[in-house]
Amino acid sequence: MQAIDRIYQHQDWITLIFLLCFILLVLAKILFTQRFEEFANLLNSGKFIAFKGKENKAFHPFNILLLFIQLLAVSIFLYIAYAYSYELKDEAWIIFIRIFTAFTCLLLFKALLEKIIGNIFEIDEQMDYYIFQKLSYRNFIALFLLGASLFLIYTVSPTTLILSIIGGAALLANAIGMFIIFRRNQNILSANWFYFILYLCALEIAPYIILYKLIIN
Repeated sequence: MQAIDRIYQHQDWITLIFLLCFILLVLAKILFTQRFEEFANLLNSGKFIAFKGKENKAFHPFNILLLFIQLLAVSIFLYIAYAYSYELKDEAWIIFIRIFTAFTCLLLFKALLEKIIGNIFEIDEQMDYYIFQKLSYRNFIALFLLGASLFLIYTVSPTTLILSIIGGAALLANAIGMFIIFRRNQNILSANWFYFILYLCALEIAPYIILYKLIIN
């Protein structure tokens, strides 16, 4: 089988972003060893969610480190998908910064709005626990996207099939995570199902549609 040369464009800025992600991951492991080990077993055990969630510290320094990795990892994957689907009219790193900024603003705005809702309805404790659970699952999914993006940048050229499989797997994992969270809190949700549906449409579906429109435009 004859080898096929891959045309590679120098993208040193992406290498630096991957390096930053790995540095943050190492810092999280060194500074919070026990938390990191429990987080790494998130799929096999509910210990991390059950015990750390009771602390009501959704924005614990460990979660902040992983959140920053999430912002970078998701933005890199979205950039790869965008660069494959559309012709880049600006410098690649400028496109990435725009995607990163839009995604970061979206997540921060959602978190702020959720905290405000929790304060208004006097359910701060429940809202913090919900944010913690959602953040934990999405941080875990982000590590998968980080590895997938590393694969796409340095190993194979992205294709529609590969991007669809990776994106679909991430969305499915997120849906499963949200289902687990909702099932874990079904007593609260069943008593407030109308507000739950309203919240789901307004804060869990609409913002990502808006983000998609912002990116493609």
